[in-house]
Parts: sequence; C-alpha cells; structure tokens
Amino acid sequence: MSLRRAIFWIHLAVGVTASIVILMMAVTGVILTYEEQLNRWALREYRSDPPAPHAAPLGLDELLARVTRSQPAAVVTSVALKRDPADPAVLRIDGGATVYVDRFTGELLGDGNTRTRRFLRSVLYWHRWFALEGEHRIIGRTFTASANLGLLFLIVSGVYLWWPSTGARAAWRPALWFRRGLRGRARDYNWHRVIGFWSAVPLAVIVASGATISYQWAANLVHLLAGEAPPAQTSPRLSEPVALDIPPAAPDPAAPPVELQALVAKAAAETPGWRTITVNLPEPVHEPVVVAVDRGTGRQPSKREELLFDRTTGELVGRGGYPTFSRGFRIRRWLRFAHTGEVYGVIGQTIAGAVSLGVAVMVWTGLAMSWRRFFGRS
Repeated sequence: MSLRRAIFWIHLAVGVTASIVILMMAVTGVILTYEEQLNRWALREYRSDPPAPHAAPLGLDELLARVTRSQPAAVVTSVALKRDPADPAVLRIDGGATVYVDRFTGELLGDGNTRTRRFLRSVLYWHRWFALEGEHRIIGRTFTASANLGLLFLIVSGVYLWWPSTGARAAWRPALWFRRGLRGRARDYNWHRVIGFWSAVPLAVIVASGATISYQWAANLVHLLAGEAPPAQTSPRLSEPVALDIPPAAPDPAAPPVELQALVAKAAAETPGWRTITVNLPEPVHEPVVVAVDRGTGRQPSKREELLFDRTTGELVGRGGYPTFSRGFRIRRWLRFAHTGEVYGVIGQTIAGAVSLGVAVMVWTGLAMSWRRFFGRS
C-alpha cells in the first residue's frame, strides 16, 4: 500500500470515528459566533439614560455605598465600568454572583440571567463537554478534546491528500473553487476539497488553540517553542507585576484610604483610549488596588493592562497584565481568543464562524462519501 493510500484510509477512519463530536462542536461554534454581541444585546434593558441633561454618573465610592445600603451582606470584589455611563456597572460579589447596577441611581437592575444568555451558556456547555454535569463533565471534556486532536490530524492529512499530484493548471482549478452541475459523490468531493483548502489555515489556528486550552502538554509546548521553560503555574494571572521606581510611602494608620473614584480617574488618564475599567477591591486594605484598563472588546489581550495603585496614597506603584507576561504566556493568551476569532474583533469572529460552518459541511460530505464507498450508493 502506498503512503498516500495509507494516509487516506487513516484520514477516513479518524473522520468517521470523530464525526459526530466534530459536527457537534462545529454547529455549536456557529451558534456562538457572535456570543459577546448577543450577550450585550440581551442586556439592552439594563441601559439607562441620565435623569437630567448632562447629568454625571455616580462616583464609584457613592455607587458602592448605595449598593451596600441595599444589600448589607454583599461583599463586592470587583466593579467594571464602561466608558458609556448608560451601560450598567457590573459588580462581582464574593461567592461568584454578578449584579448589574444603574450608574446614575445605584439601583440594582438584576443578575443578567436572561433567556438569551442562558441559551448561549447552554450551547457553550455543549461545545465544551456535551453539557454533562458534575463528575461526568470530565468525560465530555475528554471526548471533545480528543475529537479536536483528531480534527487537527484531519487538517494536516487533508492538505496532503488535497495537494494535486501534477502542477498543471487543469489539476489545480477544480481543487480551488466550486464546480457547477455536479451531483452525488462528485459534488460532495468537490465541496469537501474546496472548503477544506480555504479553511485550512484559520481552522488550524482554531484547533491548535483548542488543544492548548484542553491539554497542559500543549500549553507547555507553546512555552518551549517560545524559547522558555514551561512554568510551574498554569495561569498568567499569577505573574508578578512590574514595580515602578517609586519609593513606598510611610504608612499612616490614621490616613483614610484614597477614594476609588480618584483611582478610576488616574487609570483613565493613563490610558486615554480606554473602553472598560475594572477595579478589583483587595480584602486587606493595605494591599494595592488593581485596576484593569481595557482598550478593546474585552477579548483582545494585547489591549488590556493592569495598573496597581497604593490604597493610601493613590500613587501608581506597578503595572501588570499582558505587557508583563513572558512571550509564552502572551502567545497563549492570543491563542485563547484566536480560538473564537475575537482577538481580531468582528472580522475574526466572522471568519471563525464561517470556518465552523465549513467544518459542518465537510463532516456531512465526508460521511456521504464514506457511505457511498462502503454501501455502493452513487
């Protein structure tokens, strides 16, 4: 048996074996193409207009004070503010709960658990682990992660099988574009090859990034290829921030902490093009306040930075986040959102969605050709 024929049969066997799981991930991937935009749309009723023309939103300290008065047991761990004050503040509560708050009145608007967001969350759970619960979730993860590796093999072997054996233009033309008037196996074969060719590169990025999310060895490989040893920690959030050359101020027990709104203003001044500012509230008051400033959509790591402010003096004492990560961690963060295309905004999402749709078509045409091969249907 020739090498090409051997690879063909392995390609066919892997494709048929993993087809159902790959099809599920492709279809759910299409549904999740514009997940972030749909989630924002689902919260449209939470937007609020100023009570009077040119009215300013509440300062962060006053906002938190009103929330605390209405919910005394709530311990706020972080607050996210959009540049547009009509968008609600997003408060994270100790324990994992989320609360949306009107920035002009401090009114609690709800937890954002709308029907649309619940539907998208359920689709995401299907995409990741077949929506299994509890200890069965690891089984679902194993199936999806294994099928993802199988898809990576299908991409590589598919390119090899796709490549025309001759350099003549007549051999390349039918492999690059759809042909009219085809039916049955000829049509399926043409669609399978053409879609496979045009989606190979973005699909390889999506699948490879999925492997780094699923497997620690794949994440470690990224660090090795970046020329650094795989770290003991698994998350770049654990990286030490870069301290600035500012002498620490002598602590004054009687001095009140700086208002959080002043830190928000300083963070905004440091990053004029900001779109979202998230203030993480430290439990011990002597620890620095971490203010994450995002100039992108929230899914573009290179546009996000963390500023560390002294809680007593309000001085900027350090920087953290993406700019301080090692090369390996930066690549991994890029891969995380390259998986959904969100790292390149709406254009990237659209490409990822189109590629996912192409995978669904390739699964269908591949199964149809296999059926005809084994059962003699034309």
